[in-house]
Amino acid sequence: MISREPIIKVGVLEHQKEINGVLNGRFALNDSVSIEGPFNVRRDQTGIAFSAAGVFKIVKQAEIVCKPLDASSFVLKDVQIGIQFHWERKEDQSFAGSLNIVSDGDGTLAAINEIALEEYLKSVISSEMSATAPFELLKAHAITSRSWLLAALQGGQKKARIPRQALSEPEGEIIRWYDRESHKHFDVCADDHCQRYQGISKIVSPAVAEAINTTRGIFLVSGEEICDARYSKACGGLTESYENVWEEKSVPYLTTISDSQDQHPPLKTEGDAQKWILGAAEAYCHTTDGKILKQVLPSFDQETTDFFRWKVEYTRKELEDLVKKRSGYDFGTIMNVRPMRRGSSGRISALKIEGTMKTLTVGKELEIRRWLSPSHLYSSAFVVGTEIGDDGIPKRFVFHGAGWGHGVGLCQIGAAVMATKGFTAEEIVKHYFRDAELQKLY
Repeated sequence: MISREPIIKVGVLEHQKEINGVLNGRFALNDSVSIEGPFNVRRDQTGIAFSAAGVFKIVKQAEIVCKPLDASSFVLKDVQIGIQFHWERKEDQSFAGSLNIVSDGDGTLAAINEIALEEYLKSVISSEMSATAPFELLKAHAITSRSWLLAALQGGQKKARIPRQALSEPEGEIIRWYDRESHKHFDVCADDHCQRYQGISKIVSPAVAEAINTTRGIFLVSGEEICDARYSKACGGLTESYENVWEEKSVPYLTTISDSQDQHPPLKTEGDAQKWILGAAEAYCHTTDGKILKQVLPSFDQETTDFFRWKVEYTRKELEDLVKKRSGYDFGTIMNVRPMRRGSSGRISALKIEGTMKTLTVGKELEIRRWLSPSHLYSSAFVVGTEIGDDGIPKRFVFHGAGWGHGVGLCQIGAAVMATKGFTAEEIVKHYFRDAELQKLY
């Protein structure tokens, strides 16, 4: 494991032809020239061209480093957040620490923020949660996020997109699962695909700072390893097991648990899933309390209100066009959409789409969510209702769903409700991560 706080590299921008921003204070460019003010970086035929406040310099190395000379910060323009999700947008963001600009082999640039882990966490918790969230939730999330990151770094991030494709006509499978990416130039990205990180753009409240400081160096540990502590917005009442979302291996502390004081058993049959999803069981994340949600969710996440149980409808033609665009396959007339395999929270890991021109089974959960929505369905825990026309051909498909996200590990909204009910941070993380213990490593 580890014995001291690491410095990490966070990728904020990638695949850019040029990068613009502002240096708020004095920075040393490659340990030599002092620079400040608005800056522009672009590729030059001979290297990286950097200009700021009258200073123009072409650096022939593949990387330039801007180190703060005092309590300086920097702004990056047009940072894209929520990439490929329904809240995707661009915004200017501010950061502490060093700014590294890396030239990639494809002729583009990446902007990287180099910062100490605990400072990084202050932004993650402020970005993932509202600063007004209950204090015990902030502590629980700090422990979870810290553990997730170190498990990724110590594992070498070798769990990048690992697709399994076994196609045989006329029926075949496309089973893909997407884990955190193995980034070339940095440890983690700044978006939801890793952990949401927005630098010092999100004001770090005294409560967030105290939560980080109080839990400094504390990790979830299982055996001799730091836990790969996953989390999502709302499990829908039951969390999902690791192997049903990612690699098909059992992880003892990432199994299906009931998000409730009442023990809801794992779902085993299609009938169980139908009853569960179409019902509204008692669960911590089953809340419509606007005060709690406002405390917990950042402003753009508050745009999503129907996360516990939700419904999406498509005409057959709408679904055919959507699936063709998102998958690249023309199914012809879609006659049926049916689950082939589900996890124990009801999340579908293999979905068969039957058409007059093609029939395919798609999985796992994230690929299913991508195929069936212009961005992403909230989750793959859904049942499909089909309205049949007089000619025997489907007219409309209705998806009734549960939860928001992959559902593995900590349920953020459920954890928030637990905190408001008086549970401690330790009780919260041990509720979601069974067979794990807390250990201070530095």
